[in-house]
Amino acid sequence: MLLGLGGSVEAQNGFNIPFSQYGIGSSDLPYSHPNAYRMGGTVFSRASRNTVNPFNPASYAAVETESFVFDIGVNIQSCVLRNDAKSQTDADGNMAYLTIAFPVTKWWKMSAGILPYSTVNYESTQTNYDPLTLGDVKTIYAGSGGVTQFYWGSGFNIGKRLSLGFNLDYLNGSITRAITYDFQGNDSTYCVNSRRQKNTYVNNMLIDLGLQYRQPIGEKYTLRLGATCRLPRDMQLSDEALVYTYIGTSGAEYLFDTIFPLRGTPSNYTSQLSQPLTVGVGLALERNERWEVAVDGYYSPYSGLRYEENPNYSIFGTSALREQTNWRIALGGEWKGDADAGSYWRRIGISAGVYYNSGRLALEVGEQQYSLDEIGGGLGFSLPMRKGRSVLNLALGYSSFGNIDILRRDCLTVGISIGSCERWFVKRKYN
Repeated sequence: MLLGLGGSVEAQNGFNIPFSQYGIGSSDLPYSHPNAYRMGGTVFSRASRNTVNPFNPASYAAVETESFVFDIGVNIQSCVLRNDAKSQTDADGNMAYLTIAFPVTKWWKMSAGILPYSTVNYESTQTNYDPLTLGDVKTIYAGSGGVTQFYWGSGFNIGKRLSLGFNLDYLNGSITRAITYDFQGNDSTYCVNSRRQKNTYVNNMLIDLGLQYRQPIGEKYTLRLGATCRLPRDMQLSDEALVYTYIGTSGAEYLFDTIFPLRGTPSNYTSQLSQPLTVGVGLALERNERWEVAVDGYYSPYSGLRYEENPNYSIFGTSALREQTNWRIALGGEWKGDADAGSYWRRIGISAGVYYNSGRLALEVGEQQYSLDEIGGGLGFSLPMRKGRSVLNLALGYSSFGNIDILRRDCLTVGISIGSCERWFVKRKYN
């Protein structure tokens, strides 16, 4: 089921995301996860018996010995792109994640799942006057595709207070980008339409490590510390390019001349993909499984994976993307409800949180560099099912990313997730 859903996860997002033309696409993790943004993106110190937290593999150790957890979530989004002059509204829905977790032994728990890692989906047009052809030339920038993250991980209980874990993340996907030059003048003696197209194929592995420590404070309170890191890796990915001229219109094109690759040379080449060392730390205070407050901090030398095209093949020229330090801070709180209450309404949990993400993307426009930061928050409700072992989570999130001078994206997200926690491994004493 996990392997079969991979292709559909890549193709579900129908938004126009101009920022996704850089690197291997735009990634909203962890804010695209309903259980994360309903508490403002606090993920490093959290653990639950009926949901799966893939952002800290040490949290898998909280799965009960006799339980099997199946956790799935979907998102419905409405986003507005705007700058000083124009605005555009899009709406769409997609699968947010699908995960499972189960015990191997009393001290070893295992998890596997699938999450959309990044999305590429954009189209924009720029028209300029060309004095050579005495007409306009329309430049069309377009891209589609994305990368899906499959993971397998384990969490280990080391004594009663310490948990350790790891994830092996497999990134798989394909991305297509193109720039089309459409000459609209009447004189085509010197200029014909042309297109630069590049396909990028991602097949790479990453490693995550996690830790959680629980310290009781008196009889009512527990302090939880969580820490994660993604290990640095220098990797390669495969690119395939084609540059050609054509006659005709879109959908009825006649190939005129192939510029790249040259005759007798391959169209494939390898480029570089780099993962820096990233560190996340979280701290949570819980009272008798009734309420908790959590704060997270995250640091990385730059955001996400750095893509560097092979310098011998500069198909699209120099990128406007510039690296800068990426860090975020998140604050969240949750009233867990009373699991033993006779009234259903008293068993409902309520959560909320906010976050600030700095340095997610930096763009150089002319002589000025813009840091595109993100702020957001969320609100959620946890509705217990089957006497409180399984749960239905409803989440509402808001985020604002970018700069109004360049482009800003405001999103409202509604998420629904179900954490099914069933007893599968109980040895019955009576038939």
